[in-house]
Amino acid sequence: MTREKVFNMKFSKVYLCLVNKALKKGRTRAEVDEVTSWLTGYRAEQISQMEHSDITYQEFFEQAPQLNDNRKCIKGKICGIRIESIEDPLMQNIRYLDKLVDELAKGRPIEKILQF
Repeated sequence: MTREKVFNMKFSKVYLCLVNKALKKGRTRAEVDEVTSWLTGYRAEQISQMEHSDITYQEFFEQAPQLNDNRKCIKGKICGIRIESIEDPLMQNIRYLDKLVDELAKGRPIEKILQF
């Protein structure tokens, strides 16, 4: 999948995949909302509203109220690529969220995930 495809996908479609990934591993939607809020500055209510809109994944990140400065402390690989080596800032933010949800799905306590 090209970057452009990911950028132009509806937020609702992508976010549902992230939520389902967490749910399959015994986590909750509230936890996915919490890590998403930590990363982007959106409140859970705002995230829910966007799921019922036509906003794209790119617009979701571009319009984020306050991207967390500590997101740059998130390290590791996602889809075989080191997050810290991704040059495109938008793609890097997308991968930060992927990594946070992956950590949830692995069973890590939310306090440990967000202790950057």
